[in-house]
Amino acid sequence: MDDLYAGAAEVSRYTCYRAAERPLLTGDLSQPVWRRAPRSRRFVDVVTGRPAFLDTRAAALWDDEALYIAFWLEEPNVEAHFTERDSLIFYENDIEVFIDGGDCYYEFEMNALGTVYEVFLIWQDAYTRGSRFDVPEFDLFSGRAVSFGGNFDRAGLHMWRGAHPRGARWAFTDWDFPGLRTAVQIDGTLNDPTDVDRGWTVELAFPWAGMGPLAYGRSVPPQAGDEWRVQFARYEKLNILGNDVHAGWAWDRIGSIDNHAPQCFTILEFSTDTPPDARE
Repeated sequence: MDDLYAGAAEVSRYTCYRAAERPLLTGDLSQPVWRRAPRSRRFVDVVTGRPAFLDTRAAALWDDEALYIAFWLEEPNVEAHFTERDSLIFYENDIEVFIDGGDCYYEFEMNALGTVYEVFLIWQDAYTRGSRFDVPEFDLFSGRAVSFGGNFDRAGLHMWRGAHPRGARWAFTDWDFPGLRTAVQIDGTLNDPTDVDRGWTVELAFPWAGMGPLAYGRSVPPQAGDEWRVQFARYEKLNILGNDVHAGWAWDRIGSIDNHAPQCFTILEFSTDTPPDARE
């Protein structure tokens, strides 16, 4: 089963600098604060590790209030249709952020309309009576949680518990990140395939005040040298010869179409320095 997540040995490390000033959260990434932030390499195919054919990059910054994340997405036809919160955004084009919390992790997705999908997932082997998850916020008897075994859930030999060595998770699909802020800017015409767009940009703020369940004993806000694992990804629906194909691109390779693999998430090392003047 470990071979399904071959990318775990190739995880990148990224220095997450302290923001020189607070991002405006408008989706406009021409702000000086983002021009100075080091960007990721070009995203790669989540299975093969080959560079994605549509340029996609991300960056992250932080201050005492929040973790800030930005995406730059090349896209000749910016398209989005889901408008209801917590729609299954992954069935169309989206960006995704996963934040690992050790015994749990958080999943965020958003399309070019700004429609958000969120899930909080807790590994079932960590959910025990008296544990930090045995609280009303994560009450299993409320009917708010479902069992989830990753993207191979209910498939073949991975029936019930999925393909990940750690097994299944409890997925709380109605959990919302407290104070989350999002913004999108489109360079082109949404849902018009007759012209050629340049793409879209995304700006996100995840307040530290909402990170409590994910902190896993770490300081919030973080201290210099603290490490968090975060997945930065993009999923694209392509119609090829009349068939819909979903491409998955991320900062780091997973080695599998199952992106619910925290051991493959990019490592953010927090620095109290502001970014260098010269961007990578």
